[in-house]
Amino acid sequence: MKSWCAGTSETSFFCPQTMGSVEEMHGWSVKMSVPSVLAMVTVFSMIPGGVLSDIRGTKGLEAQQMAQGSPHLHRRLKRGWIWKQLFVPEEDPTLQVIGQLKSDSDRGDFSIKYILLGEGAGDVFEIDEFSGEIRTLKKLDREEKAFYVLRAQAINRRSNEPEEPESEFIIKVQDINDNVPQFQNEPYVSSIPEMCPTGTTVAQVTATDADDPMFGNNAKLIYSILQGEPYFSVEPKTGIIVTSWPNMDREAREEYLVVVQVKDMLGLSGGYSSSTTVTVSLTDVNDNGPTFQHHLYTFAVPENAAVGTTVGRVMAQDGDVGINARMTYSLEDDLEESSTFIIQTDPVTQEGVIVLAKPLDYEAKRRFVMAAEAVNDHVDPRFLPLEEFTDRTTLKIIVEDVDEPPVFLAALYEWKVPENAAVGTQVGSVSARDTDIVNNPIRYSIDKRSDSTKAFKIDPNNGTITVAKALDRETSNWHNVTVEAKETTQNHLSSSVVVFIKVLDINDNVPRLARDYQPYICEGTQAGELIQLLNAVDPDEPVEGHHFYFSMVPEKHINPNFTIRDNQDNTAGIVARRSTFTRKDRTQYLLPVVVTDSGSPALSSTTTLTVSVCSCQPAGHCPTGGVEALALSMGLSLQTLLGLLVCLITLTADLLSLSTSTATSFWQV
Repeated sequence: MKSWCAGTSETSFFCPQTMGSVEEMHGWSVKMSVPSVLAMVTVFSMIPGGVLSDIRGTKGLEAQQMAQGSPHLHRRLKRGWIWKQLFVPEEDPTLQVIGQLKSDSDRGDFSIKYILLGEGAGDVFEIDEFSGEIRTLKKLDREEKAFYVLRAQAINRRSNEPEEPESEFIIKVQDINDNVPQFQNEPYVSSIPEMCPTGTTVAQVTATDADDPMFGNNAKLIYSILQGEPYFSVEPKTGIIVTSWPNMDREAREEYLVVVQVKDMLGLSGGYSSSTTVTVSLTDVNDNGPTFQHHLYTFAVPENAAVGTTVGRVMAQDGDVGINARMTYSLEDDLEESSTFIIQTDPVTQEGVIVLAKPLDYEAKRRFVMAAEAVNDHVDPRFLPLEEFTDRTTLKIIVEDVDEPPVFLAALYEWKVPENAAVGTQVGSVSARDTDIVNNPIRYSIDKRSDSTKAFKIDPNNGTITVAKALDRETSNWHNVTVEAKETTQNHLSSSVVVFIKVLDINDNVPRLARDYQPYICEGTQAGELIQLLNAVDPDEPVEGHHFYFSMVPEKHINPNFTIRDNQDNTAGIVARRSTFTRKDRTQYLLPVVVTDSGSPALSSTTTLTVSVCSCQPAGHCPTGGVEALALSMGLSLQTLLGLLVCLITLTADLLSLSTSTATSFWQV
């Protein structure tokens, strides 16, 4: 069938319909009205022999119609350029004619010059300036450039004027399947919970194809599983991977490699394909409970193990990991020894650590039997009944005997002994025993460093302590003695204890005045006035405290000058009995004072005080104290006594000066 391309009142041309209609060629047309020019573009398909032969056929037909006077030659048509899309297969290395431009002004005398402009003109496409044929210059790649926009001109060679107006047309590069589909966003890694239901979405893989998705099936992709069945499947069109196997168990297999293939051409033969790997990991759920590997665990611990010692470890296996494997251990001990041991959970290894909580004694208890329980911290009843998250086992702990040192029956001893106890007096006895089954003999001794004065001694066989020398409470009122008990066996194990011995006071010291009193009485003192306040001291320490009694030596006649007034508070006052004391009469008086304690028996002492008579100042103070009294007692005046003292001092200074001068002269010689 033939279709008209363009025509005028004088001529008409038609193009063989070799490439189908405009719609079949996916083309578009632009018609531009011009007053006197007609151009034709003959488009050929790539069918062999469909280019130049058709053009020549068209010219011959034109001449035949003109000779026959066809009525169509006289039909007047609107002038214009009419272009159909031109197609070039990509990747074709053959250089070929893909179409021809023709102006109705072209009479074959080469007076028309055809020019090609636009994208690719000169390097990708060229035009024969005489015939208007368009040729390719190299093979094309649609993925690099899908179409070219060009412009055509027809120029009169003589006038150099356009025979046709410039017009634009498109050459489209036709797609072939020359690209392999490529997966995006690799690598693919996904995770799903174990035991998840069938149909759970795992991941979606996506591939792209650089070919033309609008042309045939070149870019139509389809997905399939190469590796991973029957556990997984893939949706052919979307690439969504889902589980297809129920109850996948992480403890049996934790990771899967799913290989997905993508093909273009909808998977038909001759297409391209590629593959990718999806790494699928199963995350843990709590579908396993703790399980002890043995029904009985036996441990041994020496009886002298310190509190806090690790006795042993037990482990309940749990196939889960992380938070699902965490567990807490507990003990159900004997009723009698419910807290001798405790069990703790090691946060790193999830082991149960058995720890000694109380001291052990082989001789008291040699074996402990208890139940240990392990319970998951986090349970999930969707996968297991609650009772399966717990397991129990039995622990047996054997206490081993250790040769221990002797043990004293008391942690310390405290005794009392009076300070007048005779040598050989028994103070007390210590006692220690060997707690081991052998019960070795023990010998006692006193650590010499604790009894440097050797005031006590001990019987090495029975531990009796006696006084070894006289005691004096006023010298040492406490003795801290360390007693050692040692086994007589080869190991010679020993232990010690402290004995505190308090020396009790007895009244063996007489009371005395607190200091050397030098009382004086002023001239003009009135009867009844206090002359001196007295205090007393006693090294003894009675339980009820000291109570001193003050008195004068009993005489036949009452002392007419002074009296002692006991204040009943361990003090006493010397009081004047008359008012006529003068230095001229007498300068000194002797006054014996008796101090008696309240001990049993009571002890006393007598001290004679010298009471001096003094010429006191108005305030009642004696300015020279006992010096004036001494001068009076010697029959000298105070001024004479002072003069003698000054002379004595001057003489001493002169003697010292003379001695120094003599020594200097000696060294000079």
